[in-house]
Amino acid sequence: MSLQSSQLKEEYVPLNEIRRPIPPVLDYNKIDAMVSTLNGVPMASATCGLEEITSGELPPIDVFKVREQGRNYYFAFGGCHRFQAYERIDKESGEKVTQVKCRILPATRKTLKVYLGGSVDEMFK
Repeated sequence: MSLQSSQLKEEYVPLNEIRRPIPPVLDYNKIDAMVSTLNGVPMASATCGLEEITSGELPPIDVFKVREQGRNYYFAFGGCHRFQAYERIDKESGEKVTQVKCRILPATRKTLKVYLGGSVDEMFK
């Protein structure tokens, strides 16, 4: 949880609607622990002890929400391991985890330019 989002309301957002413009660097042991937790068998990882885990749940992902021309656009710059865990659950189960718990941070296209520079405009096509 980040300082900026700790007081925001948690909402569920379809996983396939969240754009992740920065390629992740992944720790597969951490993803394994998250998948195990989602399957109801909490497993500690290098960054999360068992006492911090709620069985069957992962912490919310901080997501920027930009509303333009009546449409919502969601962007995440963190939560990479959680995304991979949800995607792995989808593949293993043959079902789709369509909604993930997020904390929504209202943003504008201009806000995203801080992270993405001029390439942000490509994300809205």
